[in-house]
Amino acid sequence: MRRADQAERRHLHDTFAQLCRIESPSGSERACATRLVDELEGAGLEVSEDDAAREAGAECGNLLTRIPGRPGSSDGALLLCAHLDTVAPSAPIEPTLVADGWENANEGILGADNKAAVAMLLAVARRAVAEAPAIGLELLFTVSEENGLRGAKAFDASVLRSRFGYVFDHASPIGEIVVASPSHYRVEGEFQGTAAHAGIRPEQGRSAVVAAARAVAAMRLGRLDGETTANVGRILGGSESTNVVPDRCRLEAEARSLDPAKAETVVAELVDRMHDGANAAECDLDVSVEQQFVGYRIRGSAAPVATAERALRACGYEPRTIATGGGSDANAFQAAGFSCVNLANGTERNHEPGERVSVEALEGMLDVTLALIDAAAAC
Repeated sequence: MRRADQAERRHLHDTFAQLCRIESPSGSERACATRLVDELEGAGLEVSEDDAAREAGAECGNLLTRIPGRPGSSDGALLLCAHLDTVAPSAPIEPTLVADGWENANEGILGADNKAAVAMLLAVARRAVAEAPAIGLELLFTVSEENGLRGAKAFDASVLRSRFGYVFDHASPIGEIVVASPSHYRVEGEFQGTAAHAGIRPEQGRSAVVAAARAVAAMRLGRLDGETTANVGRILGGSESTNVVPDRCRLEAEARSLDPAKAETVVAELVDRMHDGANAAECDLDVSVEQQFVGYRIRGSAAPVATAERALRACGYEPRTIATGGGSDANAFQAAGFSCVNLANGTERNHEPGERVSVEALEGMLDVTLALIDAAAAC
């Protein structure tokens, strides 16, 4: 398919800004989904919504639309996927062009993760309706990705007709192809002590906060090796008064590794340290462990990797395969037995107040995806 013209590029930027203004933190995607459905149906496409909302903890399910290839096009189809949700915004989102890129005029996320990909796929849909592609397309828009890939995990991949697919959800330079992603576990500990007056009877108290603090102090955190990380993300506990020995504290942690065995080992360590902290402070402890997503590795010779490399080179980008410490909907699809690759889309500083995407990257990924369609038809 030919590269985007100036009118398509202007429309792409307008759509991106409009989507960013629609706040859609995980679980609150309906307004964004409605905007998406209006555009797709306005282009003459049928959109189906699955029943993943309850399982995903979202206002709506995943959205799927299909665009047939031109007569005589290759058999099969190609899946292109983006997610509708963002992390929770800390400030109103007002997209503004600063120098060569989009930023939030306020001190908060922009929502380029993953609205840049959503806007780009809408542009692809508009082109594919006007000029039938060389291969059939399936466009999937998932919910609750930022909340443990819940939408993609609830999606029935058996309904797909595609041979393989792509998500566009890695905040790094265009050209990077994710071929390895970690297994990710969430670990939560609920410490329960005994409340007492901190100034009169502190000896009778058992501090849950002290128990949690001892646990965290003994944990190995941060980057543990080249493929393993651990983090404590949240501590909730104590009382509204400093004169009470706190009897409750909640600790939320995670462990990730490209090596599944290492991930399990770190999880066991985190749990052990929580028990050690509880015992030292004479508190009770309830622990829960949940695997958020399963890791994967893809061979560099696999069809979706080779196809992406051809498309990137056709658009002037040098492909580079990478391993990442982050997860994406590709993890859920790989676990379901559907071959899917995550492509970097040039966004920057996702989940941060300084999040941005350059004009060049937003337009570049549209051209790459149009080239990807032709490359997939030829493989």
